[in-house]
Amino acid sequence: MDNAGTTAPVGEVPEDANQHCPGTEAETAGKASACEGCPNQQICATAPKGPDPDLAAIEERMSSVKHKVLVLSGKGGVGKSTFAAQLSFALAGQEKQVGLLDIDICGPSIPKMLGLEGQEIHQSNLGWSPVYVEDNLGVMSIGFMLPDPDEAVIWRGPRKNGLIKQFVKDVDWGDLDYLVVDAPPGTSDEHISIMQYLKATNVDGAIIVTTPQEVSLIDVRKEINFCKKVGIRVLGVVENMSELQQQIEMFYGGAGGAEKMCRQMRVPFLGRVPLDPQLGKAADEGRSCFEDAKCVASSTALKSIIKRVLLATEKNG
Repeated sequence: MDNAGTTAPVGEVPEDANQHCPGTEAETAGKASACEGCPNQQICATAPKGPDPDLAAIEERMSSVKHKVLVLSGKGGVGKSTFAAQLSFALAGQEKQVGLLDIDICGPSIPKMLGLEGQEIHQSNLGWSPVYVEDNLGVMSIGFMLPDPDEAVIWRGPRKNGLIKQFVKDVDWGDLDYLVVDAPPGTSDEHISIMQYLKATNVDGAIIVTTPQEVSLIDVRKEINFCKKVGIRVLGVVENMSELQQQIEMFYGGAGGAEKMCRQMRVPFLGRVPLDPQLGKAADEGRSCFEDAKCVASSTALKSIIKRVLLATEKNG
């Protein structure tokens, strides 16, 4: 019993729920007196109760994936998808078997960044097959399902969540060393869904990408707190476009900067990636920056960061 004399909640409690919410999986969800007037009342009243029966199938499918790494950002436009794409290229270049899962349902940019625009998903008796860049680098994204790359995806939460569940339950990833998950900015439905679906599959942790501006770091702090709340380890923070740092220090008098924030929040700082037009060009053209001699500034920084990621994940087995 809690301090108010009510039973402890069963399952998730939405952030906008009423006080004394019984929990989304409780038999009284959406029907209890505490649910009256709650914006989630109708959904909770009609949703199936109890543990999701698909979680066992997801756990079995993910059992052949050694390491699972989420790439997150608090704000859009910080280079998160570019980092996820180049991380996948780098791991594949080290002879790892790699899968890249794009769960940014409304803004899928991974197909372009991997040079896979216009490709389609195929199905076999084992499930959906990823689209392959190389034999050891497979990709899955809603971008492969859209008839027109300019078409807007206007979906509510339940439909997004259903597709994300299919991506982790029905895609035949095979035996992978790494599954890299590129999530949309913020802490929305997609984040809650992927955390819920992968909860029992030993996720290694999350890499959070930011830029040096304080407006970006404010949102990164929220992202770190989100990870702590849902029990996902923060592998570290990457500061992208780091050449902005000197300008920011001029404006903020030494404030700003991801490294300082990491010390304050006690999470690892993985390193800085310079503002490099060649890296942006490689992403636009769907290429690995590690094979471009003009991309030496960003590729050198990325190699150092990815080495730290490998060390952090290999410790997990």
